[in-house]
Amino acid sequence: MGSSRGSKERVGIMIFEKLRDIIAEQFGIDADTITEGTSFAEDLNADSLDMVDMVLAIQDQFNIAEIDDEELAGIETVGQVVALIEAKA
Repeated sequence: MGSSRGSKERVGIMIFEKLRDIIAEQFGIDADTITEGTSFAEDLNADSLDMVDMVLAIQDQFNIAEIDDEELAGIETVGQVVALIEAKA
């Protein structure tokens, strides 16, 4: 069991690091300032178009067929996106 959890944690870290790079590029900020607690609305001033662009980049980078509007509606933080990607991957 321990190795399975460790493996999942490593996957989560890899997803976060790749996602952090996508967000940094999209929003023109330093990747080191992004944490799992970073809020799209409050910290990044993201609007709906920013979120759509990010979803398209996520689908491309992580080979996810679709993220629908309902799944995206509750997303507020980077950590929530990591969890969504983990569930979809």
